[in-house]
Parts: sequence; C-alpha cells; structure tokens
Amino acid sequence: MSMQLPAGGDSDDEGSPVSDINVTPLVDVMLVLLVIFMVTAPMMTAGIPLDLPRTAAAPLSPPKPPLELSITLEGALFLDKEPVPQEALEPRLAALHAEAPDRALHLRADRGIDYGEVLRVMGLVQRAGISKLALVSMPGGDPVAPAPDASPPAPSPTAAPGR
Repeated sequence: MSMQLPAGGDSDDEGSPVSDINVTPLVDVMLVLLVIFMVTAPMMTAGIPLDLPRTAAAPLSPPKPPLELSITLEGALFLDKEPVPQEALEPRLAALHAEAPDRALHLRADRGIDYGEVLRVMGLVQRAGISKLALVSMPGGDPVAPAPDASPPAPSPTAAPGR
C-alpha cells in the first residue's frame, strides 16, 4: 500500500548537495552585535567619573601673533607697519626676540623686489636670533612674468660627444 510520488524535477537533482548558503543566521548574529554596540557605545564615551586634582597654576596665555616685516619695492622696511631704518632692524629684532624667543616672523616682500635684497634681510633676521621665519605670498593669480629687460635663461649643459 505504498504509493510513489513523482519527484517533480530532474532525476539528477536528488543526490546533489544544496549549494545555496542560508544567510538568515548570519543576519541574526549581525543584528545582535549591532544592538550590543549601540547599547555599549554611550557608556564608553561617558568615561570613568574622577575627582581631578586642583592646581594653582595660571592658565596658559595664547601665543603672541607673529611679527610682520615688510619690504617695499623701494627697499623700505616696515616692522609691524612701522618704518624701520635698515641699520636699526637687527638690534630691534634682537630685542623683540629676547622678549619672546618663540615668536615667529612673517616676511612680506614686494613681488618686484630684487631677490638678493630679500636674502639680505633674511640674513639680518637670522643674525638677530629669530629662527621661525615664514615668507608670505598671495594665493593663486598669474605666475610671475620675467621682467622685460631680463636676459633669457642659460642653456642647459650638454654632454660632450663620445661620453
């Protein structure tokens, strides 16, 4: 009295293993982990309650703004917008450096000034003891075009034949 029902598919599928992965348990585990992290995350940011010691130290003062040294096209020097004679620049910078040794200096030079003049002023700044020196420029804009009377650049050296 037994009855055999038709398989409903190919006869080859009866003995082959199932190749699909059941992701339902994986999703269940991930959701449990998500809930655990959501519950514990606020506890971690709260930290441990501590009674920190008190101190009588004065609060730290903000650093002084950097000195501004400007060189005009004519070669005139301005220290924090005040004109300074060239011979008085080094002693004045040394005195300011003695007051605040960590104070920086921003050097602003007109774009048409001779490069040698900028280097000379940088040497004065270095001799005054200031080591934190920054050159200030304007962002963007056109690249500096060579002066009309400037000579063309020197040709690059070429190797001698046979070498």
